[in-house]
Amino acid sequence: MNSHFSNDARRPGAAEEPCLGPLGDPSDGMDCLSTARFQVIRHQQPPLLVCPVHLGPSLLMAESVLWPPRLSLIR
Repeated sequence: MNSHFSNDARRPGAAEEPCLGPLGDPSDGMDCLSTARFQVIRHQQPPLLVCPVHLGPSLLMAESVLWPPRLSLIR
């Protein structure tokens, strides 16, 4: 297992993070004003933080998402 996963794990009660969904690229023009609730682990990339609305689309469209997906609730 890559140490990248354990270092990036977030704990409940941590500071609120903005949703980066569905693709995790701030330059994609898809700004979401919601707070991220889930962390999607990706291969050799930082975890993708997404709101409930963007969880499904991020699993289908974001780059390097592991399959089966590895998710954690961050808030």
